[in-house]
Amino acid sequence: MATPLLFNPHTYDPAHFDAETRRLLRATVDWFEDRGKRRLIEDYRTRAWLGDFLAFAAKERLFATFLTPASAGEGEDQRWDTARIAALNEILGFYGLDYWYAWQVTILGLGPVWQSENAAARSRAADLLSQGEVFAFGLSEKSHGADIYSTDMLLEPDGNGGFRARGSKYYIGNGNAAGLVSVFGRRTDVEGPDGYVFFAADSRHSAYHLVKNVVDSSKYVSEFRLEDYPVAPEDVLHTGRAAFDAALNTVNVGKFNLCTASIGICEHAMYEAVTHAQNRILYGRPVTAFPHVRRELTDAYVRLVGMKLFSDRAVDYFRSAGPEDRRYLLFNPMTKMKVTTEGEKVIDLMWDVIAAKGFEKDNYFSQAAVEIRGLPKLEGTVHVNLALILKFMHNHLLDPVSHPAVPTRRDAADDDFLFRQGPARGLGSVRFHDWRPAYDAFAEVPNVARFREQADALCEFVTSVAPDEKQSRDLDFLLSVGQLFALVVHGQLILEQARLTDLDGSVLDELFSVLVRDFSGHCVELHGKDSATEQQQAWALGAIRRPVVDEARSAQVWQHVEALSGAYEMAE
Repeated sequence: MATPLLFNPHTYDPAHFDAETRRLLRATVDWFEDRGKRRLIEDYRTRAWLGDFLAFAAKERLFATFLTPASAGEGEDQRWDTARIAALNEILGFYGLDYWYAWQVTILGLGPVWQSENAAARSRAADLLSQGEVFAFGLSEKSHGADIYSTDMLLEPDGNGGFRARGSKYYIGNGNAAGLVSVFGRRTDVEGPDGYVFFAADSRHSAYHLVKNVVDSSKYVSEFRLEDYPVAPEDVLHTGRAAFDAALNTVNVGKFNLCTASIGICEHAMYEAVTHAQNRILYGRPVTAFPHVRRELTDAYVRLVGMKLFSDRAVDYFRSAGPEDRRYLLFNPMTKMKVTTEGEKVIDLMWDVIAAKGFEKDNYFSQAAVEIRGLPKLEGTVHVNLALILKFMHNHLLDPVSHPAVPTRRDAADDDFLFRQGPARGLGSVRFHDWRPAYDAFAEVPNVARFREQADALCEFVTSVAPDEKQSRDLDFLLSVGQLFALVVHGQLILEQARLTDLDGSVLDELFSVLVRDFSGHCVELHGKDSATEQQQAWALGAIRRPVVDEARSAQVWQHVEALSGAYEMAE
């Protein structure tokens, strides 16, 4: 029997949600299960557009229910609820990232609309959602990427209060079919940030020219061009600095979805990998009888559990955020950067075990191995997000303040603060609760205690051998420090969620043995950096620790892994 820590479509019952949410989540699972593995894989291989899935979502009002804030909706079940959005991310990732991507870029396209005070545009978006339409987020450009300071989408005043837009956008998901595309540009008659504009465009308009799909995938990641596209006053979503803030705040909302999509991919792949390895006989023994195979699959399993624990707890902070509590601004890039890179490690560990099986066209694993690579690279690279979390390091590690305890948030509330985050600045002033009590609560767990030694050592690094002014401009060096800090934050939320869910102690201990190894590995990397001083090199070697080894604990965790064999297989 499969462990309940992982999503299993055969036993899935999201009983912690309200009745309509449970119905929609279960209906989505059933739609994929009825479709079957052969069709799922064939659609992926042939790059088929997702019309059937979008028709299902329209019929069930899935997007309209989950992505319409209560303030813009008419039904009692409509709200922007991060907990159930995360649950759907996981399901869609489990069956195929192409399905998740169409949903994800719809979320991004809606961000500037729901942040806007333009009532007509908000009403139009709600109507389009109710009709089953998808949305797009027109920010990135071929020459500049997502560098919004350098946009070449130009809006020329038309003399009647509107504009004529011309320019192109590149790497825009759903750009082939979006009923509304939120497009970022700048006025030709206003210099600087005051000239920024976010406006709503329709991909079916004659002045909207679809150039191509820039990727070889069912995901339609478009290049489009506007040629004298008429932008009426009622199409304008934001102007000036508010348009800039809307862009960044939309990415804040959207990047959170990457972690649970990554989790879904890894879960499906893990069922396949463990089932194959357990039933594969080499030299007269199951593959899983070899010690190195057990270690790799066990490491993959506990890393995946850590991904789930961190992401579930981060949901609570996201939903509890407000003007006086912006801790989510740290945990958000952590979900995007840390959880998705953990997903890559999980897939790699399993692939080392199943080897050539991972290439076979009739398995889910072959597409998982490809698609897991994209998530760390979407909505800002790993490096961008590592640099971002460094802004919070001093306050988080060394200067905690008192915050009300954040409960588990699975209530049917509307997360309206996400669309009134305000100016996208002031990150250095964000304050955090003390991270130490989360570790203290599990001080008896050997590898939690061992990792705590390393976390305390990082505090010593910050106070005694922190980067000097020259090193602070050396991003290569700083990113190594960022990896160490990320591990401390990762461990903190894992422990908070472990306490809330009464996680099996052997699994937690095994997970932290992996984190101890990871921290030591990054210490070795920092030691080897060109600009590391002698004092920093000595600190790095001094912070290396060996995990506490316990064969009985490892054997107990292996039982969790072994139970996955045959626990789920998608029907043909």
